[in-house]
Amino acid sequence: MNIKHLLLALLFLLAGCSADIHDYQNDKPTFDLFGYFSGETRAWGMVQDYQNKQTRRFEVVIKGEVVDNTLTLHEKFEYNDGEHQARTWRIIRNKDGSYQGTANDIVGVAQGNTAGNAFNWRYDMDVKTDNGTVKLHFDDWLFRQDEKHLFNVTSLRKFGLEVAKVTLFFEKES
Repeated sequence: MNIKHLLLALLFLLAGCSADIHDYQNDKPTFDLFGYFSGETRAWGMVQDYQNKQTRRFEVVIKGEVVDNTLTLHEKFEYNDGEHQARTWRIIRNKDGSYQGTANDIVGVAQGNTAGNAFNWRYDMDVKTDNGTVKLHFDDWLFRQDEKHLFNVTSLRKFGLEVAKVTLFFEKES
């Protein structure tokens, strides 16, 4: 076997080593996506590169509104370098309990599922770089800690390889 085949086999092996949403089926408290994000939520996070070096920190204010089977999230980001970003998600709860969402910088449609205290959200995004934009695949895992707190770990991938990760801590406003 040549090195090219060995690397390809390793890539497929690593791609298959991820958690499954059903692993969290019995974990409490139950994650109600629409219930948690209805109203105002704040979050603090960081971006780390492929070497685990922190490259950015940020704060997010999220205002959510639920109308029928649609959650609209207005997100305002402020980064430690002074950059500001805004994103508006429109998330639909499907009849089978899964979710689909769109936003201004998302490529295509995001897909999500929930079980127990977990929510898995997958999508592609055009991410700004110094040289333009690059399309990255996001694999978000959100975990409900209690009534007010939520953790989020996101893997950002290009060609199946992790190039960065994002860690966020959410707090529901009273």
